[in-house]
Amino acid sequence: MGIQIDVVASYPINDEMERVLGLAEAVGEPVTVTFMWEGRAGAERAVLVPAATLALWEHWAPTACPTSDAHDENHAESEEQELAHPAEFGAFTLLRRRVGGRTAVARGGVVVAELLAPDEAHWLQEQARNVRQGFMDPKQKAAFEEFLARQPPLDEQ
Repeated sequence: MGIQIDVVASYPINDEMERVLGLAEAVGEPVTVTFMWEGRAGAERAVLVPAATLALWEHWAPTACPTSDAHDENHAESEEQELAHPAEFGAFTLLRRRVGGRTAVARGGVVVAELLAPDEAHWLQEQARNVRQGFMDPKQKAAFEEFLARQPPLDEQ
C-alpha cells in the first residue's frame, strides 16, 4: 500500500500533518501513518488517502467495506469514550466521524484527505483495482466483441 511513514503527533501546532499530507498530495498515493498521541498508551495506525484518490476508489468499489464483529465492538467502545470534536493541527482540522471510524482532514474548509483504517484502505484499493480492470468502455467492448466474432472456432485452429 503506497508509502509508509511514521508520524509523531504530540501538539496541535506540530507541522507533521502538513508534511505528510503534502507528500500524499504530491504523489497522489495513500500514506500509512502511525500516530503516537501524547497521553495515550498505544499507537494508532491509519492510512492517509488524498481526497481525489479516495473518490476514485469509492467510484470503482462496488460495495462498502465489510467489517468484523470484533472490530465493531472495539470501535464502538472507543467511540463512546472519545467525543467527535474537531481537532486543530496547524492549518488542518481533523473531523472524526462517529460512524465508520474515518477521519476527514480539512484545510481551509475543504476536505483534502481522509484517514482510514489500514484494512479498509487496502480493501477499497483492491476492490477498485479489480472492478476497474474488468471494465471496458462501450467502444472498447464493441471492438473486442467484433474481434472475437472474427476468430475461427477453437477446433479449426
